Amino acid sequence: MLEELKSEQIVRKVGGRFKLAALIQKRMLELMQGSRPLIEDTEGKTMMEIVVQEILQDKIAVDEATYERKVRAEAEARADEAERAFEKRTL
Repeated sequence: MLEELKSEQIVRKVGGRFKLAALIQKRMLELMQGSRPLIEDTEGKTMMEIVVQEILQDKIAVDEATYERKVRAEAEARADEAERAFEKRTL
């Protein structure tokens, strides 16, 4: 199971190691809170193994819209901060 996490296939499927870690963390939390697994064969598997199989079987994926909104919001905040700094210098 952990060998699958070392594979570049799962990293590419999700879009990077950071996104993979975030997706695993989010999905494991959902499972701990009572969500049902999205794969059939869960007998004898750990939650981590279930999540990895859900990713490999395209049952779950990173929500790119949420990620893009966060990046955009951070960029806008930096632009606003830079604009305020510039205004202070010109006054």
